[in-house]
Amino acid sequence: MTALLEVEDLTVRFYTEEGVVTAVDGLSYRIEAGETFGVVGESGAGKSVAALSVLGLIDDPGRIERGEVRFKGEDLRSMTDAELRSVRGDEIAMVFQDARAALNPVYTVGEQIAETIEHHMGYDPAAARDRAVRLLDRVGIPEAGTRYSDYPHEFSGGMCQRATVAMALSCEPDLIVADEPTTALDVTVEARVLDLLADLADEFDVAVQLITHDLGVIAGTCDRAMVMYAGEAVERAPIEELYYDPKHPYTAGLMSAIPHVGDDRDRLQTIPGTMPDLIDVPSGCRFHPRCPFAEEACTRTDPALVDPENGEAATLETERAAACLEYTEGLTGGLDYSVEVDGETNERAEDDDGGEDDDGREDEGEEGGSDE
Repeated sequence: MTALLEVEDLTVRFYTEEGVVTAVDGLSYRIEAGETFGVVGESGAGKSVAALSVLGLIDDPGRIERGEVRFKGEDLRSMTDAELRSVRGDEIAMVFQDARAALNPVYTVGEQIAETIEHHMGYDPAAARDRAVRLLDRVGIPEAGTRYSDYPHEFSGGMCQRATVAMALSCEPDLIVADEPTTALDVTVEARVLDLLADLADEFDVAVQLITHDLGVIAGTCDRAMVMYAGEAVERAPIEELYYDPKHPYTAGLMSAIPHVGDDRDRLQTIPGTMPDLIDVPSGCRFHPRCPFAEEACTRTDPALVDPENGEAATLETERAAACLEYTEGLTGGLDYSVEVDGETNERAEDDDGGEDDDGREDEGEEGGSDE
């Protein structure tokens, strides 16, 4: 059965005066109807560029060099601008990172939602207004009928984000791409917006591609997730397997940096170094300069995304995939990190395939230095 969204071998480059930036390199993933799919990684990993590419929103000096983006089996890249515009907002909607900037300051919030409804759904102005007011009320805007006539500067940051969620849902799309929708919000408002997004996804039976740099955000909201590093996918997995049995050292490093209630460490663990310059990426595995398990082979060979159980090349249908030489050539020292769940430690070594538990987890890798 065809997935709702299939992205295959997507490569996006930006041609700048400093050089060619390969922001996304050979990215492949799928999203099923009704599921919430997380895309996580540090700033500069290529998460937002990948999302914008799906909607055909890459402007000069950027170019989608190759790859396919199929939505309901239709190739979006082969569509005309007019055909693509009919898909955007109607069947695929986007919640942008900066909600206030995404709203036009010279139109009222309600007018902007109503305009979308009129354009894509053919409602008359009165019916569009009524639907916009109902949506504002549904996303938790108090006195929605009155606030319909307010301008974006009269909304708080959290209210602006709720309004953009209402706009995204206004035409009953099949997929919402949420690009770090809680970045500018404080932690309590962030939690409410994420809960709202999850509730509405269930209520409207809509799939969500949730982009974030925070692994804690995807833990309670996503069904599956993909970890990106330096423009590439380094791991894909169902969410519980990703947390309880990470297969890539970068994922383990991100996990170990998550703070936990009752954590008695003086400092959080960190991953040494920074994301590489995408104009001049390291040879071999792009993570090897920061990886505590890197060996000489890692500097020569760029590992492909494979099934970690058998080393076979991953396809769109492969549920579990990781890009590490451990699963193809084998590393001399293996991947020697552990996952601690409720005080019990599951070792990840060369001959151990890890484990799963039901709740509470903590990773202890060598990225930030363990007890020494």
